[in-house]
Amino acid sequence: MTILVTGGNGQLGSALRLASAESSHRYIFTDIGELDITSAEAVEKIMAREGVEVVVNCAAYTAVDMAEEQEDLADKINHKAVAILAEACKRRNATLVHISTDYIFSGDATEPIGESATPAPRNAYGRTKLAGERAIEKSGCRSIILRTAWLYSEFGKNFVKTMRHLTSTLPEVRVVADQVGTPTYAGDLARAIATIIESGLFDKCGIYHYSNLGECSWYDFAVEIARESGNNNCKITPCTTEEYPTKAVRPRYSVLDKSRFIDTFGIAIPAWQQSLAECIKHLNEQQ
Repeated sequence: MTILVTGGNGQLGSALRLASAESSHRYIFTDIGELDITSAEAVEKIMAREGVEVVVNCAAYTAVDMAEEQEDLADKINHKAVAILAEACKRRNATLVHISTDYIFSGDATEPIGESATPAPRNAYGRTKLAGERAIEKSGCRSIILRTAWLYSEFGKNFVKTMRHLTSTLPEVRVVADQVGTPTYAGDLARAIATIIESGLFDKCGIYHYSNLGECSWYDFAVEIARESGNNNCKITPCTTEEYPTKAVRPRYSVLDKSRFIDTFGIAIPAWQQSLAECIKHLNEQQ
């Protein structure tokens, strides 16, 4: 089986390279330098040439604040390119595994959010990601959509790496304490995707939620990052969203209900603290 991965140099794509390293299947990892997913001709060409049977779309415009000023560009990548991938999969009877986001929801919930909750994005990033989901549904292709949240890893730029740096170099940092969600270790999500592919579970089409288990605020997350990193000399002070304004509105509550994913695929999901410790261990080994 041939699997095409887009966004292969990003956090999730890089983690999937590791998760699929021992696979007997053929993975083709691409990024913008190898494949322009906004070009229907380029997508069709590579899928026909390589005999692609599964597409894992890890590509996305994820600069949440910049999307407020670049919504057309975000829409081109998060919506129109996704439509191109979905239509190509439909024509070739391939399966599309697509990564979406908690930002399609308003953030007004008070308990873990299920897949059937009504989307109500409050920023440009969320709007474009929701449009991508709807394009997949409109195409009628065989698809598994995985909504995730607060993604971090050993790769690229992310909250964990930023907090490790700040808490090791500054006497004090302030972190928002009134936004609650669940961090997701890209290594866990990548292993879950690889397991679905290796097990051939493509008949389990639909939308699923995946993040690590448990919940915390960004402040709680930062405290645990500093503790695991041994950065004990930095004072971490909680602040409110209003005290730390951003261009894009963030959800106040975005804990995802993972029960449907666990029940359907039988894949265990670690607690966020356990996975953070694993990531920091790998980061320490890289130093």
